[in-house]
Amino acid sequence: MSATFTMYSTPWCGYCHRLKRQLNQEGITFAEVDIEQDPDSAFIVEQANGGNQTVPTLVFSDGSALTNPSLAQVKDQLALISG
Repeated sequence: MSATFTMYSTPWCGYCHRLKRQLNQEGITFAEVDIEQDPDSAFIVEQANGGNQTVPTLVFSDGSALTNPSLAQVKDQLALISG
């Protein structure tokens, strides 16, 4: 499976670490951007979250976004996109 979403995260985010581990265990590939290292990406996260820099925020190839999703939610969204 090719990377069909980008995960916006920070190095200190426990929820980010957990989701990354789960995705890797499932073999789900994704791109990752640290919003502290890439200030422009923080704006993308704010747009998806009503002005808040909430991570993890996942932005999918179709433009949809999920904030702090479960592994099941990510799988459901990927199924919708590839549908």
